[in-house]
Amino acid sequence: MKKKLSIILMAAVLGTYGCKDSEFLDIAPTNTLTVDQIFQDANQTLSVMANLYNRYADFSTVKDWATMADFNECFVSDGGGFSKNNGWDYNSWYTWDYNYIRDLNLFIERATASTGLAQADKDRFIAEARFLRASYYFEIVKRVGGVPLILKSLTYDFSGDPTYLQSPRNKEAEIYDFVISEAEAIKTILPKTPDTKSRATAAAALAMESRAALYAGSIAKYGASTPNVSLPGEEVGIPSGKASGYYTTALRAAKEIIDGSVGAYSLYKKKDDLAENFASIFLDKGSNTEVIFVDDFKLKSGKVHGFTLSNQPRYGAQEEEGGRINPSLNFVETFEKLDNSYAPIPITSSNGQPIVYTNQLEPFAGRDARLAGTVLLPSMPFRGLNNDIFAGVQLTNGTVITADDRGLKRDVPGKGLIQVVGFDGPINNKVFTAQSGFYIRKYLDPAPGAGQRGVNSEVWFVRYRYAEVLLNAAEASFELGDATSAASYINQVRARAGLVTPLTSSQITFDRVVHERRVELAFEGHLLFDYKRWRIAHQVFDGNTMTEADLLSNIGKATKRSTQPYGLWPYKLIDPNGPNDGKWIFKIVLPSEVQGSDRFLFGNYYTRINTNEISNNPKLIQNPNQ
Repeated sequence: MKKKLSIILMAAVLGTYGCKDSEFLDIAPTNTLTVDQIFQDANQTLSVMANLYNRYADFSTVKDWATMADFNECFVSDGGGFSKNNGWDYNSWYTWDYNYIRDLNLFIERATASTGLAQADKDRFIAEARFLRASYYFEIVKRVGGVPLILKSLTYDFSGDPTYLQSPRNKEAEIYDFVISEAEAIKTILPKTPDTKSRATAAAALAMESRAALYAGSIAKYGASTPNVSLPGEEVGIPSGKASGYYTTALRAAKEIIDGSVGAYSLYKKKDDLAENFASIFLDKGSNTEVIFVDDFKLKSGKVHGFTLSNQPRYGAQEEEGGRINPSLNFVETFEKLDNSYAPIPITSSNGQPIVYTNQLEPFAGRDARLAGTVLLPSMPFRGLNNDIFAGVQLTNGTVITADDRGLKRDVPGKGLIQVVGFDGPINNKVFTAQSGFYIRKYLDPAPGAGQRGVNSEVWFVRYRYAEVLLNAAEASFELGDATSAASYINQVRARAGLVTPLTSSQITFDRVVHERRVELAFEGHLLFDYKRWRIAHQVFDGNTMTEADLLSNIGKATKRSTQPYGLWPYKLIDPNGPNDGKWIFKIVLPSEVQGSDRFLFGNYYTRINTNEISNNPKLIQNPNQ
């Protein structure tokens, strides 16, 4: 009997028959199709393809949002889960799903052998599977380094000798070369259709190629600074002489998208309010020219996520839920002033006295619009209601009056019974509130029901977008010694955020490259892998306790210490009949839940290979520093 592949058949109609038991056993099942049947029909093949897309490996997305707090850009205010503040074990970020690779190999083989599919359908399906296979190898190599490159389905013969199934690790460079070569091979087969977002296109292949080549180039160049993070067989580590070639490839692939040869992509510029415009990149599914490839969600298909439910402001929340992701002051202060300078959020004058503000948004005025497009600042609206973030009231003698629960009232001299703490906090040890003084805005869905159980959100997770392509081109140009072109690419992204004074070529430095990716691509799954490929993670997360001086100095420096997530808490002034009554001051805090300091070990650059994998395949060698 031919091997059966079970799939769900929609709108299946089952007949009822009377028969003998022996006849029943001979009836072919009506809820399965043979492999041959599936690969004779494009719709059935597509259903299998959809399953393979749904198994795409992502990191730090709207589905696993808690990981966004793993690197002190924010922390999780969630039932004691706050921030790691210790470091990461050697198994962090591990993936080793050769079952997925085998299924992709089988798909490619079966589609190739099909005689029933139209040639155009067959070509596209095979190219998509090759894209997904290359994507997954890219995800493995980012975490583990070189792994066995298996490009055909393997089947055990039950002989008792599995050695013919065992393969040694390929070099790290060989895995990157495979990803790049696959992208090159399929870019002419995949459609050049910018409106296609959730299936592979020519632009998606090139975006993957550009990112992969950039990563490989960085490891080749900056790996020289960490010679202990390598293996003699190059399963980990890439020779420095390969850096230029990889950067050239990254730039060429990016330019193919930029010049429009695979479709008309451009930066999203639909709204006059620049912060609103930036936030809308991740919400607008209609004619979005920036987005290239996504993980999409749709209520009618039953595929939704709970990002908004978990992270909406508590005040006015559609459920008594939210507030879990709290961006840190460390992150907020990275956003430049509109004159291209770095500066802390101003909260004290030159003589050390608190600056008094009329409203809560004043301290953040005149900054990169991506700040307010990424972070919900105090008093900013969401779904038509301003958040209610303030930590207490302060009397003229400096006494602070607050409470231990959201929105509570207390007797205040000269005011009587008034609210003394925000309905969004912050309150020490009070979870599901703005513990840092901020909420996240990126990905928050204002649609009705998006913050409710049973409905949830359809907001997509963007895997590749045009702004990243521009930043890839900028970084590759910079590394190849062409700072003029690098400035041109970076300035396009910055101008969209309101930074209209262009950077000159002399201002393009490694620190600028790192900064621009950090603010533009925040919470999109890039930070960890960027820090790893640049070999700066052990400097940023050096295990040392931070001071306020650390927090406020060296803003914009790539290796600035960020081992603990700080916050900024607003306080309302009580000055009856005085000029400052009802105005605001701000105080830097290290939330009491933050107990340790993150340390990134050399063994974290490449994840430990599980002992089971090595037991099953003795040809594998373990990663360094484990």
